[in-house]
Amino acid sequence: VFVVGDDDQSIYGWRGARVENVQHFVRDYPDVRTIRLEQNYRSTATILDAANALIAHNQSRMGKKLWTAGDTGKKIRLYAAYNEQDEARFVVEQIEQWLDSGRRADDAAVLYRTTAQSRLFEEHLLRSGIPYRVYGGLRFFERTEVKDALAYLRLLHNPNDDAAMERVINKPTRAIGEKTVAILRLQARESGLTLWQAARECVSQGIFPTRAGSAVSAFIRLVEDMRDRMQDWTLGNQMQGVIDESRLSSHYEKEPTERMETRIENLRELVNAADSFILPQEDADAGIGELQSFLSHAALEAGETQGEAWDDCVQMMTLHSAKGLEFPLVFMAGLEDGLFPHQRSVEDAGGRLEEERRLCYVGMTRAREQLYLCYAEIRRMFGSENFCRPSRFIDEMPAELIEEVRPRVSASRPYVPARAGGAVAPVDSDWPFSLGQAVVHPKFGEGTVVAFEGSGEHTRVHVNFAAAGAKWLVLAYARLEAR
Repeated sequence: VFVVGDDDQSIYGWRGARVENVQHFVRDYPDVRTIRLEQNYRSTATILDAANALIAHNQSRMGKKLWTAGDTGKKIRLYAAYNEQDEARFVVEQIEQWLDSGRRADDAAVLYRTTAQSRLFEEHLLRSGIPYRVYGGLRFFERTEVKDALAYLRLLHNPNDDAAMERVINKPTRAIGEKTVAILRLQARESGLTLWQAARECVSQGIFPTRAGSAVSAFIRLVEDMRDRMQDWTLGNQMQGVIDESRLSSHYEKEPTERMETRIENLRELVNAADSFILPQEDADAGIGELQSFLSHAALEAGETQGEAWDDCVQMMTLHSAKGLEFPLVFMAGLEDGLFPHQRSVEDAGGRLEEERRLCYVGMTRAREQLYLCYAEIRRMFGSENFCRPSRFIDEMPAELIEEVRPRVSASRPYVPARAGGAVAPVDSDWPFSLGQAVVHPKFGEGTVVAFEGSGEHTRVHVNFAAAGAKWLVLAYARLEAR
């Protein structure tokens, strides 16, 4: 009997897969002979050494050390983004350089902990005209829960939108069955009305049976009440209000845990998308409002055709979906405590945290040639900006195997965990601040400029804040003001 398994790649505990099944086999069958297959034919020595060091922090493991007869390879590159927008911009810029060098798009993969993280990468890839495929899933704006929430928003914007009306009239379930909807369709067709108009007419004329009539009447009141109260709300607040008052969140919370958490995370990211949406100038000039522009933007992204498995396109997937795959170029995004490792595992320092570490190990060892690790210093979550701590997994890798990448393509320096560094000579004659100048940031408060680098939209400034400590900020996003 042969039993094959790798306890360091056991990442499906939430599906009932127990790593102990492999680890305890030797204990349960003491006469067994163990053969460790440690030679790796995929990754460079640098990637393997970093992955070995990371996984060694797990206490519950059988123990092995991967090695390769291949090249040492390039250092792992670490990018500290100012926020999630900067993170997505950086990743897509690196992919553009990869393509400009003659490499294929399908040799590049973007890996993330939660499906909701895909949205910004999709947005930036679309903007750059780079084809991509969400492996094992749907694009963000094609996901059921996202389309449901947007349908409610469309109905507030235009009650005569029949497609939106049909999608949400009984979601969540509110005793409006197919027979009731069929009556609505018939009434609308015969009277030349929209479904919304037909619903109001059917209720007023008592056409529905009592129970169905009460349900449709309650739905009409819900939509009208939301329209009246939310018309002066910000777009982000409207999106959150629709999700809460339609009870979509509570509806999805009834699903099994894994699916429920994914859907709720996607709804939260939809609120982030609405909250951070900026009305394009061309829409403003054309008299198009923010809500209509956002809905058009979402429809455009959902309408783009996703690349097929055999197409030459960038591969995007969750870390769980990446198991068993390999790519020459890999980006691991969102390496922040609370995101990766996930908040649930941070609160449980035992088995869950070790499984998250195994997940990171799996992600790292998907890379054949070059591995990028990215994290954001600020990330918008639940409609507000939150300060982030770099993932503890980064500090568990040898510093000498990592180099921190700066926005200028040619600029990089060895990774220093303390992130200390001296001033960098200015490279932009339009630089608005001077070294030693006192500045104010809306989130970090008062600080002093200690360094700066890059040029144009890639200009970054190093500010020592009195309350938040030293931070590298992308000037285009930083909202700094001189004191």
